[in-house]
Amino acid sequence: MPRFAANLTMMFTDVPFVERFERASRAGFKAVEFLWPYEIEKNELKSILKDTKLEVALFNTRAGDTSKGRWGHAGLVGFEKEAKEDFELALDYATTIGCKTVHVMSCVVPHPSEKEICKKTFINNMHIASDMFLKHNINLTMEALCPDIKPNYLYHSQYETLALMKEINRPNVFIQLDTFHAQMVDGNLSYLIKNFKDCYAHVQVASAPMRHEVDEGEINYEYIFKLFDDVGYKGFIGLEYNPRGNTEDGLLMIKPYL
Repeated sequence: MPRFAANLTMMFTDVPFVERFERASRAGFKAVEFLWPYEIEKNELKSILKDTKLEVALFNTRAGDTSKGRWGHAGLVGFEKEAKEDFELALDYATTIGCKTVHVMSCVVPHPSEKEICKKTFINNMHIASDMFLKHNINLTMEALCPDIKPNYLYHSQYETLALMKEINRPNVFIQLDTFHAQMVDGNLSYLIKNFKDCYAHVQVASAPMRHEVDEGEINYEYIFKLFDDVGYKGFIGLEYNPRGNTEDGLLMIKPYL
């Protein structure tokens, strides 16, 4: 049976971030994920998790200055120092709160002509990150983002991240399979789930094309959830969607799994 994690960046947003943990716990979740934990001091976050009996399935390295269009430093030429600092901060949080998977944000490519050098920079930085996190048995993931959500991101297709995973060639580096992004760019989710079952270390889901609850749209999630079971996926499935209204009201389809 799938193990679901509530994405606290997108769910329960009618209350402040620190209050969303209790809401997720009361809704029946045993795990949460979020974009970034850094607004909460790491030991305070550890205490919140203990009080709510929740574990963290995933969080991201820092995005950087989003007002300047940044969405990660790991692929940006000339930002190797910032990327290393991002890794160090994420590792500090992950080891403190016991999170075993961290998503490394690569970059928005500044200009199309720079894509290849950004890829090379990202690969070099991922080798550094891999060595740092492997000592603590922590996996790193790469997530392809569809251009409708993040134009000019370093990778949009699952096949791009799969190729990068092979080139990086480290035992703790995987792809992050977000079925919303995958459907919007690649389609054929069954093929991806079946044929690359050993390549993804974290899964996220949302309806397509609207990115709401999984009970609507063009993806049959009852089939998809069973397929993840059938291929033996044991990791978390993060609910990374924008609720249509009250978060709890949209959990009807998920409740039996909780």
